[in-house]
Amino acid sequence: MFYGDCLDWLADQPANSIHGVVTDPPYGLLEYRPDQQRKLRQGRGGVWRIPPAYDGHRRSPVPRFTTLTEADLDALDRFFAAWADALFPVLIPGAHVLVASNPLLSHRVALSVCRSGLERRGEVVRLVMTMRGGDRPKNAHEEFSDVTVMPRSKWEPWLLFRKPLDGRVQDNLRKWGTGGLRRVSSERPFADVIASSPTRPDERRLAPHPSLKPQAFLRQAVRAILPLGEGIVLDPFAGSGSTIAAAEHIGYESIGVESDPEYFQLAQSAIPLLADYKPSCEPPLSSDSTSR
Repeated sequence: MFYGDCLDWLADQPANSIHGVVTDPPYGLLEYRPDQQRKLRQGRGGVWRIPPAYDGHRRSPVPRFTTLTEADLDALDRFFAAWADALFPVLIPGAHVLVASNPLLSHRVALSVCRSGLERRGEVVRLVMTMRGGDRPKNAHEEFSDVTVMPRSKWEPWLLFRKPLDGRVQDNLRKWGTGGLRRVSSERPFADVIASSPTRPDERRLAPHPSLKPQAFLRQAVRAILPLGEGIVLDPFAGSGSTIAAAEHIGYESIGVESDPEYFQLAQSAIPLLADYKPSCEPPLSSDSTSR
């Protein structure tokens, strides 16, 4: 793990040195500014929505993406464009980049990232019930009791990109070890839909980060990102180190970069705990059972 701004870190890295990226960026920037993080840690929320306790359980806070102004969105576009520009030369030809997103912002992120020269390669759908959407109109829920402002979200898009190949896929695999995605098995390809669940409370206790993704999902995504099982996986927005923990569990070499000092410190203790974590109901490696 490295502490610091990922743009500064990327600027110091040699060209063609990273084989794959799996990351969950700080959407939408406003929520992850220091003042908003302080409010979140104090339980006051700020722009974060703090769900009420339900059936004796305290649910995790979620960001209010709809509070972003046009200026915030423009800043988000510039940020991801700058990030992709900094990342591009560091990637090995054929390296894949998997970026967590959400249905409200994924189109803007994809456009900004593709301007760097990275190719859009579809997306991986994480099937999971989230806290987003499904609400009636605020302060008018009784008047419009049959209205939902937004669909209740039951999926999460992870955008997939690839640095252009050096020749054909087979040429790139032979020379660089990249260009494709690792199959689940000889009979099963990696699929673009993965059944998932919200991160369980016992896993959250190991790494109390507001956007912690479950190891059961991350291990599948990280495993796929290195087609030959060799190379370096980067998470430039490492948070509590969950991607790095997934890589360690699989046996991949990995690098994490985190700019928040509290999350960086958390990652030091959380990574080995998450790497050893055994999900109680870990789903199959892929929801696709079709041979190809």
